[in-house]
Amino acid sequence: MTQADGDTWTLPWRGLGLSSNLSTADVPQPYRLLDEVPGLFDYVEYSAPLSLDEARAHASLFPEMWRRRAEVPVLFHPVHLNLWGPELEPVEDLKALDAHARTVESPWVGNDVGWWHVGGQPFPGYLYFTPPFNEAGLIDCAAHALHVQRHLSVPLVLENPAVLARRGEWHVLDFMARLHARTGLPLLLDLGHLLSHQLSAGLPLDAGLDGFPLDRVIEVHIAGGVVTSRGPRRFYVDDHTQPVREELFQLLESLLPRCPSLRAVTFEGDGHPPEVALVSLRRLRKLVPAGERPPLTLRAPRDVTVPPLTGDSKPWELFDAGYGAAPPTSVEDVEGTLADLDFRLAVVAETLDRDWPLTRLLLAGTRDGLAAFTGSREFRGLFGGGGRSLGQAFAVWAMRRLREQPDEGGSAALALEMLLPTLFMRRVPAPGPGHVGLVEEVRPGSLPADLSELVFAARAVRRHLTARAWACGTLEVSGLETLAQVARRPGPGPWHFVVRRRAAGHEVVTVTPGLAEWLRKLTFLPMPVEQVPPGLLAEAQGRGLIRRG
Repeated sequence: MTQADGDTWTLPWRGLGLSSNLSTADVPQPYRLLDEVPGLFDYVEYSAPLSLDEARAHASLFPEMWRRRAEVPVLFHPVHLNLWGPELEPVEDLKALDAHARTVESPWVGNDVGWWHVGGQPFPGYLYFTPPFNEAGLIDCAAHALHVQRHLSVPLVLENPAVLARRGEWHVLDFMARLHARTGLPLLLDLGHLLSHQLSAGLPLDAGLDGFPLDRVIEVHIAGGVVTSRGPRRFYVDDHTQPVREELFQLLESLLPRCPSLRAVTFEGDGHPPEVALVSLRRLRKLVPAGERPPLTLRAPRDVTVPPLTGDSKPWELFDAGYGAAPPTSVEDVEGTLADLDFRLAVVAETLDRDWPLTRLLLAGTRDGLAAFTGSREFRGLFGGGGRSLGQAFAVWAMRRLREQPDEGGSAALALEMLLPTLFMRRVPAPGPGHVGLVEEVRPGSLPADLSELVFAARAVRRHLTARAWACGTLEVSGLETLAQVARRPGPGPWHFVVRRRAAGHEVVTVTPGLAEWLRKLTFLPMPVEQVPPGLLAEAQGRGLIRRG
């Protein structure tokens, strides 16, 4: 735990850590890895809501983290914390953050310098907006950082943000050095984020490091990402599920001797299967050997007077350009802004495809279609209060779009996808001995129009266009016209189907009326095995639709 003594902080050595979102469904599961390979790493750095109560309620791995925190220390990396943007964090939220950090004994709280949310509504995929690297951005970021630190009893550690579009005249390391000088707060150096800036600016990986205060860096992050080209420019997309690039391992090895205040090196391995995470952690363990080191004393900021926000850094203008509501020419780096928009649209599409795959392909299957949604009043309304989710905003937008353009033919698909979640509102009874009942993740349904061809066509067209894109390097979205044709010709009903709930959304499968009617009865009452027609029993078992008591 951080010890505060007057004007100083005493920080413990943490060593090598693995990041986690504290979900039992995610990989790698840090505690399983440690059980299999003791000593593989020293701590867990986790992301969760600012409130400890919310973290307990939503993080399924929280009980194990809590039980083992004396054996496996933790660092709290909230990434729900605005360090730029049009408004300062509410004081009550910061009090909750401080209580959370103190309760789990996190010696510091680190966060990317960016604009993460509006009124608690995060941007899709937690893709924050990076401030402009100029005096206006510095003034507003310093106000945010000092406001947060004023309500924290542990140090706030400032992390350099990921960069796609160049905004402002300064190098990111110069900006972070100035932010440190303005606030007195320690630094977290994310190597992938640094690579993103260097590629976007066309600079060598080590550019700017010689004048950067490495002696104030107390934590380093290393994670996976993808480098892509757009014309003459290259961009690094910060995607932790990807492999770590070789140049980042090499950069880490060269920087470790130059960071005398370093307390922790975190591998952000989100999405890596255990056997893959194991390879990276073993390599990092050689660079950060196990063992204790003496605590470090840092001078705390003497003055935490919070200057007023100026708004001159214009966050909402960057929001509009970043989501297609304004032309990219409204900001200084057109190509970088287009690359940023592409990444944001991809995240929005991936999120919508979990619950709205048919409607999304029909109404927003192209880049222009997606940008029409993200540039809409329904999307912007997500960030003005009201508590809607991204999917709910999309449904409202889709209904308006279909009213205005009824010939698009997506009404039946929208009706189907609005129906599916409601089928799971009623729990199905569990079967007793000698009985059969529905699998908990399965429900029967019906509609007055037959959409079996549309469901089939969506899978077939997606598969075909994806295969062609891999071969030729271009996604031929014009091929979606086939899907639009099918959507405009639904067959006569009634149509009977079964929906299976999966982690990535809902899967719809057509079934015969007889099987559908029998499954419907099972939603109310399990049935003795001997009363089930043998043919239906065999088919339902073979398709994994029923369970025995």
